[in-house]
Amino acid sequence: MSQPLDLEPAVRRMQAVVSGIADSQLADPTPCEGTSVGDLLDHVVALTLAFRHAAEKSASPETGPPPEPTAANLPADWRELLAYRLDALVAAWREPAAWEGTTVAGGVELPAHEAGVVAVNELVVHGWDLARATGQSYECDPASAEASFAFASQVPDDPKARKGLFGPVVDVADDAPLFDRALGFSGRDPSWRP
Repeated sequence: MSQPLDLEPAVRRMQAVVSGIADSQLADPTPCEGTSVGDLLDHVVALTLAFRHAAEKSASPETGPPPEPTAANLPADWRELLAYRLDALVAAWREPAAWEGTTVAGGVELPAHEAGVVAVNELVVHGWDLARATGQSYECDPASAEASFAFASQVPDDPKARKGLFGPVVDVADDAPLFDRALGFSGRDPSWRP
């Protein structure tokens, strides 16, 4: 197994983006087609708990398939809840045992180290989605960009393989920054604007 990733850089960036989102922006569109800022925040609230349980290898309803995200489920204290859950996520994946054996995330059993990489990908890609949707800048740290690229680039450009994970691959120049290429493999256009 390779050296475990530190989720803290991706988490801190997500926390900065979340703190810059106004309630008036919750209905705004995101790069995820048909998904508003509020919908995406609901997804992030759920995934932070699901991937913490994956690190802890604890069974819970959150280890099953994720629910359809909707802003209607976003709690009133979503900023505080997300800040707490993101900190807990970092702590859970700092435990060496989190990266060992197998675990369950999103209803899928997979090697624990892969779940950790998926968690990083979720954080940075959705952090970028939220930043772009709300007019904020986003800079991905190099280790997270490498992990996101490695993960996203190995998912076949086949609708069946990408269902529920990514949209179709978006062509990005081979000499583009690594994170832009990771976004392309994640089904996002790095130049997307609302």
